[in-house]
Amino acid sequence: MRPPPTHVIETASAAALPALLALLDAAGLPQDGFADHIGNALLVRNGDVILGCAALEIYGSAALLRSVVVAPTAQGRGLGAQLVTAALTLAEDRQIRRVYLLTETAANYFPRFGFARIPRADVDPAVKQSVEFTSACPQSAVVMEKKMNDE
Repeated sequence: MRPPPTHVIETASAAALPALLALLDAAGLPQDGFADHIGNALLVRNGDVILGCAALEIYGSAALLRSVVVAPTAQGRGLGAQLVTAALTLAEDRQIRRVYLLTETAANYFPRFGFARIPRADVDPAVKQSVEFTSACPQSAVVMEKKMNDE
């Protein structure tokens, strides 16, 4: 009998970038700007196989949660939730007060983590200058915000 798979969540490295970009591409998620924020990206792996990722773009006391993806073969195991939770812990460690995200497909997924829909106009001005807001995601994407614990 084989032991259950061991999943490890860790900070992504530049060496993982090609695999992470391929994962984003396969999921139809924007790759633009991702490499610039690799130091605030997390990945989940089983051995040498990368199964998913989530990243933060940090702008002062605000952040953009982006690139939350789990490989189709690994979905349904709670890995996405673990990645989002780990990214929010990272945001807390970085003293982020508000975390924003854009989504076209997962607006019903993120409220369980404390995210709520907001008007695009209410987003922190620095976050609005990100590649995700200016060009990578369409204007039709749902904008969501999570106020961190001290808010």
